[in-house]
Amino acid sequence: MPDRLIDLISDTATKPTPAMRQAMYDAPVGDDMMGEDPTVNLLEAMSADLLGKEAAVFLSSGTMCNLIGILLHTRPGDEVILEAHNHPYTAEGGGAAAFGGVSFHLIQGTKGFYTAQQVLEAINPDDQHYARSAMVSLENATGGRVWPFEQFQDVARTAHANGLKTHTDGARLMNAVVASGISAREWVAEMDTAWIDLSKGLGAPVGGVLAGTAKDMAQARRYRKMLGGAMRQAGVIAAAGVYALQHNIERLAEDHANAKRLAEGLAEIPGIRIDPADVETNLVFFDTSDTGLTPAEISAGLLERGVRMGGWSPRFRAVTHLDISTADIDIALEAMREVVVG
Repeated sequence: MPDRLIDLISDTATKPTPAMRQAMYDAPVGDDMMGEDPTVNLLEAMSADLLGKEAAVFLSSGTMCNLIGILLHTRPGDEVILEAHNHPYTAEGGGAAAFGGVSFHLIQGTKGFYTAQQVLEAINPDDQHYARSAMVSLENATGGRVWPFEQFQDVARTAHANGLKTHTDGARLMNAVVASGISAREWVAEMDTAWIDLSKGLGAPVGGVLAGTAKDMAQARRYRKMLGGAMRQAGVIAAAGVYALQHNIERLAEDHANAKRLAEGLAEIPGIRIDPADVETNLVFFDTSDTGLTPAEISAGLLERGVRMGGWSPRFRAVTHLDISTADIDIALEAMREVVVG
């Protein structure tokens, strides 16, 4: 196996750059529980401004951002409307049910998107027999694709018109911003809460920032404490987020270009099914059913050649990020061709 691993399993695989590490080393710190950490305060102010919200709270993970967003907008017994493949339902350990006592109404979207009409159909009647429909959660980008802007806004306005709160899962929101040319504050203008993930494409080692009204963010701090997520001299890690917002947003376009290059190369390998047109940001999904190899065989063959991708079913996922170069993409493609074709 080669000495260096080309790790395409997720954009969470990024390592802090030397410059980011230096910023972390140099960060002034204080007690964040007392509101006295200047670096955390700076990160929260920058994030609130970026998203056009009154206030923001630095949290330890995107999962916590989603959970607190749900807790802010629901009470036990309520129902959250979201697309069937969205993260709060598929990959957050049942936290919303365990800590919020809520259930999900799953919408079967098209490429991760759904319509205002589907929201209307998902809202329960105001009847004691049904769970109260309380909020709509939208993930953008979703599955690597950017929502059609007007459709995104229409869903949010329809939710508000029917008394529901709105929340954006911002795991890759900045990818959607760069891919669309639409600012973050425009995307989330109709959102009651939204968040930015720092630990994916932006390259920080940990954390996310949730934003909303000052009142909601005060309650978010209380929930953070209750969930064990309150921190003290957190400026050391917040500094990575500050650096990321200052230096790593525009460069996401490089990841998108590398993802497109990977998709176009995969499409030329016999047995692999992919439409490069579906690749809009940094996520590349492809089907290996026609290769005659199992996902385990493909994954093992790639790993022997120093490449790692997510292959838990015939549907593989590869994710580009700041630690992946164009040369790495070409190496990964050659490795895949060797494994599949021989």
